[in-house]
Amino acid sequence: MKYELYYWPEIQGRGEYVRLALEEAGAAYVDVARGARGSGAMMKMMDARKGTPPFAPPFLKAGKLVIGQTANILLYLGARHGLAPKTEAGKLWVHQLQLTITDLVVEIHDTHHPLGPSLYYEDQKPAAKKRTAEFWDERVPKYLGYFERLLDDNGGAYVTGRRLTYVDLSLFQIVDGLRYAFPRRMKAFETNIPGLADLHDRVAARPNIKAYLASERRIPFNEQGIFRRYRELDA
Repeated sequence: MKYELYYWPEIQGRGEYVRLALEEAGAAYVDVARGARGSGAMMKMMDARKGTPPFAPPFLKAGKLVIGQTANILLYLGARHGLAPKTEAGKLWVHQLQLTITDLVVEIHDTHHPLGPSLYYEDQKPAAKKRTAEFWDERVPKYLGYFERLLDDNGGAYVTGRRLTYVDLSLFQIVDGLRYAFPRRMKAFETNIPGLADLHDRVAARPNIKAYLASERRIPFNEQGIFRRYRELDA
């Protein structure tokens, strides 16, 4: 089966967590909105009045199924491509961890748009600077410290033990994105998370992921996505 992934064509965003899982699994898929008239097809599916129309991208079409929400898509893919434990308890645990990452992604976005996405960054600079300071003082240590502890408790290989799951791929993206958006702050903080830094490098070296990162399928980080680089926020 060839999957159809629907997400905005110009950014990594939340769709990147799904792309990483598909690439690691070696699954056949098409990034629909990056093709001719693909964005129109994506909007048409969201506007459908029958079936199970998704609220927003990313969403995945798998046969007759249309699955929305990043964590929900990964729950589906993980069970079918060896990227999640086989037991029900294991599947739920990994899903729970992905939902925690989802919360973190929202907080990362809010560093540069704390007053809402409808305003330009330039209209909320003072609030963004305050939110970013709180994010690095309080939230980053809490979130990344939690995942660092899980790695340490499980022997330091992967978050849930000896086998890679989609959560490890998502944590790669978190580290990679924070390195892009906050290079100075992240460099200083990484001394506190050696396990996550090592996990990032090992995921990047996996054959399928390495090939993906070197390909045109990997959209570069830019100032339109979740991870945005503003020099004044990294001071």
